[in-house]
Amino acid sequence: MEMRNNHNYCVIMSGGVGSRFWPFSKEDKPKQFLDFFGTGRSLLQSTYDRFKKIVPPEHIFIVTNDAYAAMTKQQLPELKDHQLLLEPLRRNTAPAIAFASYRIFAVDPNANIIVAPSDHLILREDQFASDMHSGLDFVAANPVLLTLGIRPSRPETGYGYIQVDGNDGQGIGRVKAFTEKPDLELAKKFVESGEFMWNSGIFLWNVNSILEAFSSYLPDIVQKFDEGREYFNTPREKQFVDETFPFCANISIDYGILEKADNVFVNISDFGWSDLGTWGALHEISDRDENNNANLQCKALFVESNDNVVAMSDDKLVVIQGLDDYIVAESDNVLLICKKSEEQRIKHFVTDVKFRYGDEYV
Repeated sequence: MEMRNNHNYCVIMSGGVGSRFWPFSKEDKPKQFLDFFGTGRSLLQSTYDRFKKIVPPEHIFIVTNDAYAAMTKQQLPELKDHQLLLEPLRRNTAPAIAFASYRIFAVDPNANIIVAPSDHLILREDQFASDMHSGLDFVAANPVLLTLGIRPSRPETGYGYIQVDGNDGQGIGRVKAFTEKPDLELAKKFVESGEFMWNSGIFLWNVNSILEAFSSYLPDIVQKFDEGREYFNTPREKQFVDETFPFCANISIDYGILEKADNVFVNISDFGWSDLGTWGALHEISDRDENNNANLQCKALFVESNDNVVAMSDDKLVVIQGLDDYIVAESDNVLLICKKSEEQRIKHFVTDVKFRYGDEYV
């Protein structure tokens, strides 16, 4: 696919820990660095492969934690050092996006930017690329913040939703409201209404549009970064960011800007998307047997068992009898057995394990 605009850039957000996938995903190797499906490419590598067909590879930036710099370079050896934007500590998505926006503005003050997580699954890549190109054209021509909304296929309680204003469910429409993860009853109403899309967490905008939004809605972050504006894209940048970042608010881009701004639009898409946020989501998109059991990269014998997801390291064999709707996951020195319906508690288990047994298990 030809590159239509050399002002197009992509920022891949790759700093998370993925604690909901513990013990498969751990502090020292979070889920974006794992090959979940045995394809030979990690989620981060697959995301990079996807975007280098959409923007020039030298226009792709990875925002990640200092601790993951070496692993990122190992997985993406073609990246130049300046394409890695390293956070000294975790501060949620708004400061990370501000950092990337200031850097890209210093390189190209006319840049159009895609911001995407590193750990999503996209099944129909051609449709995805087409939506990205039309979105980039739209934000190049209009001073708006564009999100990607996915037409829901089921009443999912694990995703945020976007309400579309008077749109026929096609193309680009104005956002009426963002809604956090609903309960099942509300999710059913959302899907039936036809007005609500899943919030994919993928955003497009011109660099000037997002910097203006930061000025309006998160002026404290702008004030911090403005103090070192001349350092971006220079050897002094790293030191300045290391000194400044800890003082930025720990806030998401959704909450900090998108839910407040009045120029937010949504591109309604359908390209086979999953955010791979939970074991349940992974179970949904994995191959399953006649009793709805899924096993990832391991051998499993299921006896009188239904609706389970099993993941083992090192090609182990697991035999399960009499379990329904469970996660059974093992990695190195940890085995987790947890009800799939209660997987939101895994984060709490991780905290408890850390408190009782120390860092070696998390």
